[in-house]
Amino acid sequence: MPLSERQLAAFADKHGSQIPFDTGPRHLAGPGDARHVTHGLAAAGWSTVSDPLSAEIVLRSPDLRTQLQFDPQSATGAWWRLRAEPSDDGPRWYAEFGELVPAEILAAFTDALISAPSQPADPWIPVTSAGWHRDSESTARSPDSMCRIVLTQLSEFQDLPSWHIETSKPGHGEFSGPRIWHAYLDEHTPTHLVTSFLTALADPSPLQRGMYERTAHYSAVQKPSPLHPQQVVDAHTTRINSLRAHARSARRQQAKSATAPANTIPTRPAVRR
Repeated sequence: MPLSERQLAAFADKHGSQIPFDTGPRHLAGPGDARHVTHGLAAAGWSTVSDPLSAEIVLRSPDLRTQLQFDPQSATGAWWRLRAEPSDDGPRWYAEFGELVPAEILAAFTDALISAPSQPADPWIPVTSAGWHRDSESTARSPDSMCRIVLTQLSEFQDLPSWHIETSKPGHGEFSGPRIWHAYLDEHTPTHLVTSFLTALADPSPLQRGMYERTAHYSAVQKPSPLHPQQVVDAHTTRINSLRAHARSARRQQAKSATAPANTIPTRPAVRR
């Protein structure tokens, strides 16, 4: 089912009537509005395949290869799960995200699923550029040390390392406190998706939250935003329109490719003897 004007109006009603507060750092901003994720995918043609009366939401891509599951009743810490089946473009991959992952950061990941992949970049570049500390070649931590990124192999049977991101409460010494939220991107997750997620995570600019809206930790800093409520709504609408236009353009290109005649080499007439 495509994204409707009624659904966009419901988003506008909520965010147009609350005063936005700049909230940071991003990894402590709290979950925010899940529609940052689901609206973007729906605008790009993803369809709902879950029971509309269930708390669980399952969206599937137009090519049926990729599936997003949001399950707020999950027995594990992973409320968001993304699965992609193998295709000519790449192998099967899997990613999961915890309850308190900010929706805007996850949306950067899902938006990259829709947009044409750019030249793969080193995912560490946006992290170090934002001032995060590199403890080693395979680890980094946020300036407040509450969020840690680790690139590691879980077992000797893995060919490639996977990405583990964890935000935790302050601990003692080298030991972290209880986990707040996590993200796991397996070894086959496309590099441009990893880069998009880490870029949004390490971005020093704040996220907008309403007064009394849930944050991930009491140490998150909030102050009145210079943005007006309508500007928050307009930014969401502009992003949705951009994703919708990109998806339409991609479908037109696919249709042209499917109907284009195959290149044939003209044959010469047979020579009479």
